[in-house]
Amino acid sequence: MTATLTAPPVTATSSGATATAAPAVVVRVVPAPGAERVRALAERAGLRSAADEPGSCVTVTVIVAADADQALRAPRPHGPLLFVCDSVAPEARRRILRAGAVVIGAAELAEETLLRAVHRAAHPHPSIPYPELSGVLSTGCRADGPTRREPPALTARQTSVLRLMAEGHGNADIALLLGCSEHTVKNVIYELMTRLQARNRAHAVARAVRQGLV
Repeated sequence: MTATLTAPPVTATSSGATATAAPAVVVRVVPAPGAERVRALAERAGLRSAADEPGSCVTVTVIVAADADQALRAPRPHGPLLFVCDSVAPEARRRILRAGAVVIGAAELAEETLLRAVHRAAHPHPSIPYPELSGVLSTGCRADGPTRREPPALTARQTSVLRLMAEGHGNADIALLLGCSEHTVKNVIYELMTRLQARNRAHAVARAVRQGLV
């Protein structure tokens, strides 16, 4: 029997805290080995059981599987998808991303990670979190390929800003962590965009990962 749980969506602030915003999110956990654990974590994370699904809710279907292949083969409805897999290889992670789903490994499954994954699935963002981006790009990019170019040389400050960008920090947080002004951070980011020939922050992080700069 499918478990239906509801919760207010979670939005991250610059300080890392979470806030509530509409519309609500409905989580449907598809019955499978390990699904009870996901449902229990969801309930402990503050998700509430609902007798009826409000029509205005965003429904996220959670599929628990041994690996990406099994998850991708499983029947699934249209709408946001979250896969919880025992193992997630980089190539499998790329296939899942191309399918428009969010994936988390069973080893990293916890109340907070589940809540954030549900929010990401329900409210897709144009950028990809750095750990996932790094895993996706870590294979299929041969360092000795014929088109390899030497990565641009970065200053210590540029490298520090780039790493904090990759971790998802905003300009205000970066300035606080590095003990400088936001104006300085903006200037450094502008220099990084130029050196990496990037269109935006996510593009800069992607290029930096490919070139081994972070």
